[in-house]
Amino acid sequence: MAKSKKNKPPKFKRNTKNVKKSLTKKIIEVFNKNHDKSYNYKQISTLLGIKDSQKRKLVLTILLELAHEGILHESPRGKFKIKADRPYIEGIVDMTARGSAYIISPDIDDDVFISPKNLNHALNGDKVKVYLYARRPNSKPEGEVVEILERNKNEFVGVIEKSAHFAFLVPDDQKMPVDIFIPKEKLNGAKDGDKAIVRIIDWPKDATSPFGEVIEVLGKPGDNDTEAHAILIEYGLPYRFPDKILKEAEELNVEISEEEIKRRRDMRDITTFTIDPIDAKDFDDALSVRTLPNGNIEIGIHIADVSHYVKEGSNIDKEAFKRATSVYLADRVVPMLPEVLSNFACSLRPNEDKLTYSAVFEMDKQAKVINQWFGRTVTHSDRRFTYEEAQEIIEGKDGDFKEEILLLDKLAKKLRKERFKHGSIDFDRAEVRFNLDEKGNPIGVYIKTSKDANKLIEEFMLLANRKVAEFVGKKHLEQKNKQKYTFVYRIHDTPDPQKLITFNNFVHKFGLSLNLKDEKAIAQSLNRVIEKVQNTPEEDLIEQLAIRTMAKAEYSTNNIGHYGLGFEYYTHFTSPIRRYPDVMVHRLLQHYLEGGRSVPQPPYEEKCKHCTKMEINATQAERASIKFKQVQFLQDKIGEVYKGVISGVSEWGMYVELVDNYCEGMVRLRDLNDDYYYLDEENYRVVGRKYGYTYQMGDEVTVRVKNVDLDRKQIDFELIQDF
Repeated sequence: MAKSKKNKPPKFKRNTKNVKKSLTKKIIEVFNKNHDKSYNYKQISTLLGIKDSQKRKLVLTILLELAHEGILHESPRGKFKIKADRPYIEGIVDMTARGSAYIISPDIDDDVFISPKNLNHALNGDKVKVYLYARRPNSKPEGEVVEILERNKNEFVGVIEKSAHFAFLVPDDQKMPVDIFIPKEKLNGAKDGDKAIVRIIDWPKDATSPFGEVIEVLGKPGDNDTEAHAILIEYGLPYRFPDKILKEAEELNVEISEEEIKRRRDMRDITTFTIDPIDAKDFDDALSVRTLPNGNIEIGIHIADVSHYVKEGSNIDKEAFKRATSVYLADRVVPMLPEVLSNFACSLRPNEDKLTYSAVFEMDKQAKVINQWFGRTVTHSDRRFTYEEAQEIIEGKDGDFKEEILLLDKLAKKLRKERFKHGSIDFDRAEVRFNLDEKGNPIGVYIKTSKDANKLIEEFMLLANRKVAEFVGKKHLEQKNKQKYTFVYRIHDTPDPQKLITFNNFVHKFGLSLNLKDEKAIAQSLNRVIEKVQNTPEEDLIEQLAIRTMAKAEYSTNNIGHYGLGFEYYTHFTSPIRRYPDVMVHRLLQHYLEGGRSVPQPPYEEKCKHCTKMEINATQAERASIKFKQVQFLQDKIGEVYKGVISGVSEWGMYVELVDNYCEGMVRLRDLNDDYYYLDEENYRVVGRKYGYTYQMGDEVTVRVKNVDLDRKQIDFELIQDF
């Protein structure tokens, strides 16, 4: 017998507010999915399976409210349709580990949330077209991918899991939300457990997983070569040169003819030397120094003339542009140029004549530039110094060219002081390095620090980069029509104001503050903050947070200056062996020195974007390589206890960097059983709800190594609490 409606009222009346909210969401979903159709309240009710008359009246009420809010349009009377001006946007997919994504687009201020079911086979990094759903007041934008405009990549690295008739690739990339199905005939010799490269060849509309084929077996997981190659491929970076490139490089004429020397400024008789890391093989730059009859000092900054050997449009040039940068992994260098160029023909090795591109400055004893000259030269390095050897001389030890090194050091310190006076920011982050055995396995970890010898080289490279950029950037002032010359700049935008305010509020707790009056005041006060926290417990914390307020540097033809260095004009001129933008700069500079007109800007801007993208990929690969070595180093140390410092916090855990070996892992909040912890994002800490215990970035903690996962490059710690 049916229950009386009088005794049991309709379900929605028990909590009308929540029911209405839920029903409104469902109605908007119907219109979003069918944005070209009109419906009346009866049709909507039918589509939602609503038969109750009271609930149908609520549907009509909601439709009228949505029309009043401008989300729906009523025409004809009683029929509703989603507003026709709902925009489509284009953007890049930023996938989360949970399988949902955000679309980053210049067309809209907020990132657009895409649920997994609405990605429609879009993957991380893809360029997509998105339909924006109707947006309720005070809600974040949501949408649906309607077209994949450009795949970010279709090759993935992972481990083969094989069954009798087919296999799957389980991708290393944690932002790849699905495994790749591989038919048996497409395995191409791959065995169960192999790490391999798989190319996606199809993705049927109704299939959960894409179909792929094995294009190369890399080896077994955990092997150093296998993992290094896997990291490079994951970030879209090559790990070997095509045979035709190596052949072209071997056939290059690298002899220096007398005719070529006559076309250049001959600087071989001037004292010249290089200062580089102890393990360097490619020497991009050399310094020459001499005192002029007028008492001023001539400093030559000599850079390998890569553009002489690598002709624009050649196969080597195309490959170098494609790579855009050398990649420095923890145990190897993947060069931009073949070894015959990077380590031999172009490298400024000692006691050899070399073709160089030079910036030559006449400076007074206060390091002020009196005159400058740019052009092609021939030079001869008299000595190769390591940073350590040069540092010993600076600190008082006798050695070759002691007088010249001390003079350069004195000038560099004056340049550095002047740079900070004009707003340059002093970020001097230590770098993690590994001692490796003969097989490439880490047996020790150390920190690479920057001393006076490093800073000496840095200051003169910065000087050359700045002066070259100024020369071209201001060249239009010589013309009647004031036309600007197209050039490749290294730019760095001003910090995000909201990030600065958040940072400033945080450092107030330590009795510190920023002056937010203008850009120069911010930079100078930021330097004072960093200086004041040196050798304090909060030093690493505040330096890390300060870096996070900064924008990312990039390449562009549109010069906005370099905020971090405090330069109005800046470029990259000094490392053409390992950076393609420097090669472009050399070519453009020579073109303008020879009286050439400005080149078209759009092609160079596209090249700048590519070089920026490849630089980011290389940086990510380098970090992944360091992480792998850290995991390797700790894999036989399960259960061992270490002192650490909290280096980051998130909603799911605390990152801890170990004091002894600089390895970083995570303490997961779910493993803290003394309280329920939540993230206090503004204060960079996690807080216990019940007892109020807090763990903040910069806090010292004791942890035990709980788990090490080589495949996922993850280290898990457990906190040893002391309450």
